[in-house]
Formats: sequence, structure tokens, C-alpha cells
Amino acid sequence: MRKSYIDNLRWVTVVLVVIYHVIYMYNGQGIVGVPGKITDLDVQYYDVFQYIVYPWFMLLLFIVSGISSRYYLEKHTGGEFIRSRTTKLLIPVTVGLIAFQFIQGYINISFSGVADSSDMPFIGKVFACILSGIGVLWYIQMLWLFSLVIVLIKKIDKDRFWNLCRKTPFWVLVLIAALVYGAGQILNTPVIVCYRFGLYFLGFLLGYFVFSHDEVVEVTKKYFLLFALAAAGLCTAFCIVYFGQNYADNPVYRSPLFLLYGWFGCLAMIGGFAKFFDFTNSFTKWMSSHSWGLYVFHYLGISAVALYIAKPGLAPAWACYLLSLTAGFGLAYLLYEIISRIPVYRWAVLGISKKKKKET
Repeated sequence: MRKSYIDNLRWVTVVLVVIYHVIYMYNGQGIVGVPGKITDLDVQYYDVFQYIVYPWFMLLLFIVSGISSRYYLEKHTGGEFIRSRTTKLLIPVTVGLIAFQFIQGYINISFSGVADSSDMPFIGKVFACILSGIGVLWYIQMLWLFSLVIVLIKKIDKDRFWNLCRKTPFWVLVLIAALVYGAGQILNTPVIVCYRFGLYFLGFLLGYFVFSHDEVVEVTKKYFLLFALAAAGLCTAFCIVYFGQNYADNPVYRSPLFLLYGWFGCLAMIGGFAKFFDFTNSFTKWMSSHSWGLYVFHYLGISAVALYIAKPGLAPAWACYLLSLTAGFGLAYLLYEIISRIPVYRWAVLGISKKKKKET
């Protein structure tokens, strides 16, 4: 039976990712790779939205992916799962880079001036466009790798540990915060800091082994208020201590406040959605069925507005924010509707082997 709260949790988180990237694009924290601050404000206080969501939203997506992987493997073989994940995840970040995402790559290298550099040969720019086209697809790169590993783990475990995790109590969920802190210290790549293999693999495993059990989800529902209060308190402390600093890099993203808030934020979101948003209607169905396309394409519209309108100063700051937000959603949905209907091309860009029937 499909879990409506998981579908809702996924698409809502993706929507938050889109809003985050709009604010991130014009952030006042000096984070490189984007145009940055375009207002005359001494302090962009609304930038705090980045600090509110960044510690937990990608960790949560990996947890949800772990849950979904477990559900899929209950009805399919490991080989079927690998073939499915390879089509859905690996193809868009290999073939898809050449078929479409090089456009995103061109915009990315244009921010840094590489596209206009006379020092780099044309072939170098071509490769730079392709590689930079990965952009937000780093998430599905890691997810594909984790999917391969979980098949091996399942084969070795034979569900012994998974069954044990069915009895995970409240106090264990709290103590897992220590594991999250430890995982946040290891396997973090330098320069491209989004590849946090230790933290995100732990999140994926927790989704697979722990949160795929209805019994554990019931615990998060029962103690939702406590988790929400803990998350709110840690969020407030995190924002006060680190606002103005680069939250996406060392040492902030390895700090106890960052990781503890990230964990309790995930617990609160899982418990809250299981408790209050376990329903389906026409709107949630549509959002859920389009969340994949929104994630894959949203950054293109946001960054295009930033490069061609905001950076040259062709519109006031408020208009650039509004245009970026509109383009983030509008262009993403438009591209998804078009490309998902084109045979072969939809496979290359979206990992869709055949057109899915629309849900009624």
C-alpha cells in the first residue's frame, strides 16, 4: 500500500529546495559559484531561510530514498532494482549531461568567467560544460551508488538487522544523533562540499533499515511535538550562532549544532507528515508525479535569470527574485512535460524508459 505521507514529504522537500536555490543564488554570505548579493541591504535577513532548511532537507531526501528503496526491494529482485536505478539515476547523469544538462553547465561556467576565457581551448570549455552540467544532479549520483551498495548489504544481512530495527524505540532515535554527528565528520569531499558520503549514506541506511517500519514511524508520530520543539530550539540556536557564515562548508557543516539540528529536523518532518499529511488529493498527486522533473530542471530557470537578467542589472532585485522563483517552477514543469513525451530523449534526460500513464 502506497504511503501518501512519503510522497508528500518528498515533493514538499523538493519545493523547499527550489525556494532555497532562489535565495542561495543571491545570498549575502559570499558563497562562490553564484552572482551573490544584488540588493543594497546591509544585511539580507531573509537569507536565514537557507540556515533553516539546509541542515536537514537533503539528509531527509536520502532518508526518504532509503525508505522507498526498501519498499521497492520487497517486491523486486536485487537485479531488477539495480536495472531500475541505473535507468532512473545513472543515465541522466551520464548520457543526460551530453543530451541536455550541458546547457546548465554552460550557465554554471559563465558565472565563473570560464565560458568567456581566452586561455581555455574550445574543447576544454566543452568538457567544462558537460561536467558542470551535473549541478544539482549530485544527489542522484550518490543515490545510484548507495542503491548498488544496499543490494549487497541486503544480500548479506538477509533482513536480520532490518527486522531488529522494527523495535527501534524513542530513546534510540534520540541517541542516533551521535551517529549523525560522527557520520558528518567523515567522507566529506573538499571543494565540492555537497558530496557528504558519510552523512548521506547514513541517512539512506536509516531510511532503509529504520524508517521503513510502520512501528518506528508511529514513534515519530507519538513524539512529534518533542521532536519539533527540539528542532525549533536547535534551529534558533544555529541561526543565531552562524548567521552570516558559510553554512555549506567546514567548519559550520561539521558543527554539533548543524548536525543535531539536521537530525531532529528530519525526525520532526517525518513525524509531522506521517501524523498530519498522510492523505492524497488531486493536487498532491500532481505535485508528487512532477517532483522528479521539478528537481531535475528547476536550477536551470533560476540560474538563467541570474546570469542574463540579475547579473547585468537589467531588473531591480525584487523582480530578479520573483523571476527566478517563477522560472524555477515554470520552466521546470514545462521542460518535464515536453521532454517526458519524447521517446529516447526522455530516457537520456529523465531516466524514463517509457511514458508513464497519467494518474487519474
